[in-house]
Amino acid sequence: MDLYLVRYFVAIVDHGTVSKAAQVLYVSQPSLNQAISTLENRVGTVLFDRSGGRCELTTAGCRFEIAARRILADVEQAKSAVTEVRELRAGGVDVAVNADFRIDPLVPMIARFRERHPSLWVRIIDVTTPTGVHAALRVGEAEIGVAELSDGPQRFNEIPIDTQELVLAADPEILGAQAGPLPRARVRSLPLVIDHGDRTTKRLLADMIDIDARNVVVDCAHPPAIWALVNRGVGATVLPREVATQQLPGARVLALDPPLHRRWGLVTRPSALSPAAAAFVASAVDRAQRQAER
Repeated sequence: MDLYLVRYFVAIVDHGTVSKAAQVLYVSQPSLNQAISTLENRVGTVLFDRSGGRCELTTAGCRFEIAARRILADVEQAKSAVTEVRELRAGGVDVAVNADFRIDPLVPMIARFRERHPSLWVRIIDVTTPTGVHAALRVGEAEIGVAELSDGPQRFNEIPIDTQELVLAADPEILGAQAGPLPRARVRSLPLVIDHGDRTTKRLLADMIDIDARNVVVDCAHPPAIWALVNRGVGATVLPREVATQQLPGARVLALDPPLHRRWGLVTRPSALSPAAAAFVASAVDRAQRQAER
């Protein structure tokens, strides 16, 4: 059933005659009469009694009026909801992230986004591996991913944002007199607590892992557990500088030589973004630009 037929029906009910309704609707009387006839044919019954000069509702018409007004109200409510989403007064965005970027840079990005758009929400999709970010995008579970960027061909859109410095953090007793920047080769002699099962981590730390000496003393995929183990002096770990500063205040933090950085950014599907997702991207890019200008 065409929505305009329902609107025409309600207009006649409200104004009592076809002529008055036609004036309000800016249509001709013959067109309005034809529209009502079409509506009555589609519902299979007469809706108006026109014998007295006015359009009086039949019993069927009275029942149809209840449904017609509900339909129009639902449509207006839906339009209002869409407008709120489009104007960033409602809605939100699903963001997929793994442990590498869960604190830095995700936390400051979300804080910035919420400052700019306090009416919008963010749902964090926590995945276990970097490839899980792309999987969440592929199946539609998330609209945006935070991930390390690659140089090869990609099936998703990549939006470069910044680089992240990775440093070594350990209990002072483990490091002894060693000072930074610490040559990566020297890390091979240190006990490491890392997620050795993650291919991305293994690739990044390849020149710091001694397979023969087995310097990975704890293979752990849970970041809070890694931090607790480092704090207890079990071993050293390699992690983003911001995370080391926040989560390991008692540890010594040493830069690596040569420095270890990874490019990160936002990853999206090729399709158009929702208004909230587009706002999240714009907020992240703006924040990065402001930091670069400082």
